Amino acid sequence: MDMAADSVMENEQFPQGQASAPDEHATASVSPAAAHHHVDWVGEIRSIALLLLAVLAFHSFVAKPFYIPSESMMPVLLKGDRLVVSKYPYGWSYVSPSFHPLPFLKGRLFGTLPERGDIVIVTPRNTTEDYIKRVIGLPGDVIEVRAGQVMINNIPVPQYTLPPLRIPVDADAPCPAFQFPGALVHGQDGKDVCELPVRREVLPNGKTYQIIDVGPSALDWYGPVRVPSGHLFLMGDNRDNSADSRAPLAERGLGGPVPFESIGGRAEFITFSLNGNTTWNPMTWIGSLRSGRAGTTLRTPREQGR
Repeated sequence: MDMAADSVMENEQFPQGQASAPDEHATASVSPAAAHHHVDWVGEIRSIALLLLAVLAFHSFVAKPFYIPSESMMPVLLKGDRLVVSKYPYGWSYVSPSFHPLPFLKGRLFGTLPERGDIVIVTPRNTTEDYIKRVIGLPGDVIEVRAGQVMINNIPVPQYTLPPLRIPVDADAPCPAFQFPGALVHGQDGKDVCELPVRREVLPNGKTYQIIDVGPSALDWYGPVRVPSGHLFLMGDNRDNSADSRAPLAERGLGGPVPFESIGGRAEFITFSLNGNTTWNPMTWIGSLRSGRAGTTLRTPREQGR
């Protein structure tokens, strides 16, 4: 029906036997030169550059994803965890840009000191490597560690022994004997777990969290030292396996209290966690997800009544 109508319309415009006049516009519309689409490469490159700048600005000044490459913050963080770190709670400094392109610069824009117990990202001076640790000491505090017991201003930080923590063993949490001697346990279900001694520690402001302390180590004794003005004392929760403020720079530690300017942000929550079994094959990605870790908050709670 539609095809017949089209034919009648054409015949009404041009009487039978009369050739239709050429349509220059129609001819031009099918010309290969006109059909060729011109790409504005300058505009495309400009758009991509603006998008990259927007992403870098967001990562530098608002929030950025991070990956946990070690066991130093166990048990709250496992190797293979992915998390979000907010960049703005403490203001911005020379370490705020995503790739740390700047040398050490004194001062901080809109700086606000962290609270004791906050989990923070820190970039040691003269490096571009990010560490993740917990804030223990603030400017003016006297910090000492005696046989694994943290002392703040000569007052012991309370510790309470908890039942052993059982962490499933996987490729990224293999429970190595050199870190956790005797901790590898074969469960009744046939699966291996890492059975770790844990304590609950309570800071003077009421912030509380779990720590791992497997026994005597060189890091169990430190100080006393006074935290200088504009500095923070940081420690890992895996007390015997953390290159933190107790460890010298030569051992890739923080070498004592760190400048406030070296703090890059505050850890907020875990987005997801992988057990280390991922390969190039996307089919392995789902099977490598650790259940129950996505969405876990990293904001340290306060003890009830504090």
